[in-house]
Amino acid sequence: YSSLLSKKLKTALQNKDQAQVAEMAQGYLDKMKNVSLNIAITGESGSGKSTLVNALRNIENDTEGASPTGAVETTMVATEYPYPEHPNIRIWDLPGIGTVKFRANRYSRKMQFKKYDFFMIVSSERFTENDFYFVRSKIDNSISSQPRRDPDDILKSIRDNCTEELEKLGVESPKVFLVSGLKLHLYDFEDLRKTLMEDLPEHQRDVLQVALPNTSLDAIEQKKKTFEKKIIWLSLTSAAAAAVPVPGVSEGVDLGIIIGFTAHYSVSLGLTPKLLHKLSDLSEVPLDNLKAEIKSPLAGVEITKDLVVKVLTRSAGLITSIVAEETASFVPVIGTVVAMGISGVTTYKVLKYILNTLADDVQRVFKKKLQFNLM
Repeated sequence: YSSLLSKKLKTALQNKDQAQVAEMAQGYLDKMKNVSLNIAITGESGSGKSTLVNALRNIENDTEGASPTGAVETTMVATEYPYPEHPNIRIWDLPGIGTVKFRANRYSRKMQFKKYDFFMIVSSERFTENDFYFVRSKIDNSISSQPRRDPDDILKSIRDNCTEELEKLGVESPKVFLVSGLKLHLYDFEDLRKTLMEDLPEHQRDVLQVALPNTSLDAIEQKKKTFEKKIIWLSLTSAAAAAVPVPGVSEGVDLGIIIGFTAHYSVSLGLTPKLLHKLSDLSEVPLDNLKAEIKSPLAGVEITKDLVVKVLTRSAGLITSIVAEETASFVPVIGTVVAMGISGVTTYKVLKYILNTLADDVQRVFKKKLQFNLM
């Protein structure tokens, strides 16, 4: 993680200036809280655009705040749809491009392209104009409508057709993503997710990573890695904070940081009671079957101070057993945890323990969901 640490922070660590380290780390965390990401999605009415907007935000089509589906497009302005749990990330539903309403040569000016970080163009048929990320939607419908054809042949035919149409319009080597807004774990959505992560700068990549729904085991693993970076900074801020003693844990910890992290991580992984209910409804997997995969007492429940203290007390042996070599990884410049102070190190161990146990839970839950959906 040396790339994360500025020269001043390295100096503060080497000088064991815990107050300055905590101040700088808090500044970084505050900055990350304010990172914004604006995603523009456009396509003709009926293309599955609104279903994709809702799926990316992990909400059902008929819930409050969802992008309306199945309606004739009448809006002439961009409509904003923020992520429910991450309001700084917004998806903008744009009026159709390349239609009689807006031709391409006027579209960029009307839609204020400069305000968006990237674009997706969605079509359920064939592409007619323009570029950016090309998303061919309703792939599940295309396959189910041709039951006698091999699904792989259908996918190849659709991909080839879309590519040919785009090349006719002068788009060089276009890459088309075939997706289903109702089944993001299938087809090309995983490739689309990885492409977005490669193209975005690190700070925006991290905020989008934790906001997207769990569509693959790799997506879950990437979320975990993003939070691993965050616990480094959280531990740095805790080095100068007042430590709270927890029975069984050798040194005090920053309980406020731990509670906040656990709540945030649970939301991102979809392990809150509300989000587990939503997953059960969307996937049609019985809630009890999903809950049966949960082992951590911090998953599937409301996070409170009393609960966190109880769990940490019961898990004290596992927390303190986290090896020194691992905790040393968050101060790579010096190679020793001594510079952070014992409170910062202990807080790091606790956060790492919570990170690992919740990640294990969501992986089991995701596998159970796949098991039912493939039946």
